[in-house]
Amino acid sequence: MKRRLVEHELTPEGPLRSDSRGKERASRTVTVNLAESPLVWLHARGHLDDRLLDAGEALRADYERAQIAPSVTMRWDPVRIRSTGERGLSAGERQLAARKRFDGAIRAAGRGLEDILWRVVCAGEALPEAEKTLSWPARSGKLVLRIALERVAEFYRIT
Repeated sequence: MKRRLVEHELTPEGPLRSDSRGKERASRTVTVNLAESPLVWLHARGHLDDRLLDAGEALRADYERAQIAPSVTMRWDPVRIRSTGERGLSAGERQLAARKRFDGAIRAAGRGLEDILWRVVCAGEALPEAEKTLSWPARSGKLVLRIALERVAEFYRIT
């Protein structure tokens, strides 16, 4: 797959800010490969609309925020994701709230659709690989993923 690199800012202040000497300097940025996300790849080719992409990103964010991914050792690093407006909650409460939202979204997708959602959205597996793993016919995953993301978008109330 061809790499598609873009620069994203790490701070919300904007593209320029002044340093201690009053000079304007660029804010911190990170280079991101948009081709790494299967959802962005499908969206860039017109297979997913903005609503479905947002639903998938919301599900992935809750997956990361809830720290559901398996790990070998104890992790002490905080998850760095956008704020969800959960002010006043402790870190553990935010993690539990994200887990409840994630479980609710997966339930809303329905039986049989959680596999494709987890593989493509959360694990970042390419759609053809997910189809092979699930023993589905080629090019059927796109349709099933769209159905699952429609239901997830309804759960997150994304219009």
